[in-house]
Amino acid sequence: MGAAGLTCRELVELVTDYLEDALPPAERARFEAHVAECGGCAGYVAQMRTTVHLVGAAGELEQRPEVAGLMRVFSDWKRSR
Repeated sequence: MGAAGLTCRELVELVTDYLEDALPPAERARFEAHVAECGGCAGYVAQMRTTVHLVGAAGELEQRPEVAGLMRVFSDWKRSR
């Protein structure tokens, strides 16, 4: 069992709610206590935070007209092959 009674497996199950700020205060405190003592989970949370950020940035980028146009051209080119 990890810090404050939270296991690494439980942390993995809660990471999305944590990053979306959807955990109740007591559960958030348990989560953060575990991360403070578990280097592996601290790294995992950092990777997940980066992934969420990059996925959001990619979605915003794909909505730009010049990028959307390039994506359409590329998609049409792939279908014509």
